[in-house]
Amino acid sequence: MTLYRLARPAPAKIWALCALLALAAICTLFTAEKAYSHGYVEGPASRAALCKSGANTDCGAIVYEPQSLEAPKGFPAAGPADGKIASANGVFPKLDEQSATRWTKVNISAGPNTFTWHLTVNHATTSWKYYMTKPNWNPNAPLTRDSFDLTPFCSVDYNGARPPLTYSDTCNVPHRSGYHVILAVWEIADTGNAFYNVIDVNFSGSNPVDTTAPSAPSSLAASGVTSSSVTLSWNASTDNVGVTGYKIYRGSTLAATVSGTTTSYTVTGLAASTGYSFTVKAVDAAGNESAASNSVSVTTTAPPANDTTAPTAPGGLHVMSATASSIELMWNASTDNVGVTGYKIYRGTSLVTTVAGTATSYTVTGLSPSTTYSFTVYAVDAAGNQSAASTVSGTTAPASTAPAWSAGTSYTVGALVSYNGATYKCLQAHTALVGWEPPATPALWELQ
Repeated sequence: MTLYRLARPAPAKIWALCALLALAAICTLFTAEKAYSHGYVEGPASRAALCKSGANTDCGAIVYEPQSLEAPKGFPAAGPADGKIASANGVFPKLDEQSATRWTKVNISAGPNTFTWHLTVNHATTSWKYYMTKPNWNPNAPLTRDSFDLTPFCSVDYNGARPPLTYSDTCNVPHRSGYHVILAVWEIADTGNAFYNVIDVNFSGSNPVDTTAPSAPSSLAASGVTSSSVTLSWNASTDNVGVTGYKIYRGSTLAATVSGTTTSYTVTGLAASTGYSFTVKAVDAAGNESAASNSVSVTTTAPPANDTTAPTAPGGLHVMSATASSIELMWNASTDNVGVTGYKIYRGTSLVTTVAGTATSYTVTGLSPSTTYSFTVYAVDAAGNQSAASTVSGTTAPASTAPAWSAGTSYTVGALVSYNGATYKCLQAHTALVGWEPPATPALWELQ
């Protein structure tokens, strides 16, 4: 019999192999994260961009992922929680550390400034909005909605188009003195999220306070009246610095805000055969608001007398996702001989809401864990015709019993954790670091 002796691998080779495997795991982690990353403000440099460049220190994992500050859209009604605005809802908690001296400031002056985004994915875009802290904000307190003027000083509608990978907005920045924070929000059209970037800026203090309001918009007129809409137009206002926007009021209710270069707007979603009164006010970068324009009254037309055709039923109604307290519904658009004006969404026999005729999704909230619900969606038109029903059932996720994710904890493959009400399963054994929270690290955690 011939015996063969197998050579034992040298310890040095074993350590080298382990190092290579570890490096591969880290590369996989950051590659996976990058696939879920989308964009950040590079000029004036945001807090995250200055972390990436090294101008800001002790930032955590955001130095690798400045483009990953993603949270639900809809600010200020929705979006990141107060105290977690800078970190996009706590994903990168270091960014929420707030004091007058914590962060490097970018020098800025009031008036026209260009904000430049560096995008890694050019998503279809709803809008770009920019907010400024109030003149009397507290720089040593966490950033909350109360810190900001919740009317954006600059708002750019993008109507679902895809921006270039380098995108810029030129906006009139309000007059301020000293240290302030600008919140830049990029709202995505084809997801439920937006990207939130804070920019720490320093005004010289020599900027005069602008207290002069723009002139009132003149010659407000209505045209194109239908059973559900009217087009308004007006002559531009003037201002000592510059008009940044127009507010359109339906009675005393703010119906819309448009940019300072816009002098017409179509108000939709009106009821047929109904009288309405409209006015328009101009605003400037300092927040000064003009007197109201002349008032214009219109009465929407009656629906077509011979329109008895109901829209088609919403197609493909299905549950997109579910948490312990919500279910996201999605459907295909209905068609109509005149036009779909809305969708009625029912939970069982109770009307939850009516959404616009352009909507094809809605998230029903306030539900109980581990509960099955039945939902029905109808399409409606301006004549009040209602489609046949589309119905679907969905079950909410169970309330998580897993322990909360915690930085510094060692996790094994298959371990379950809870984070922001959701449950995640560990995919790779690791010791958790700040910035490696489950939603931010899909290479480490899988949503259950």
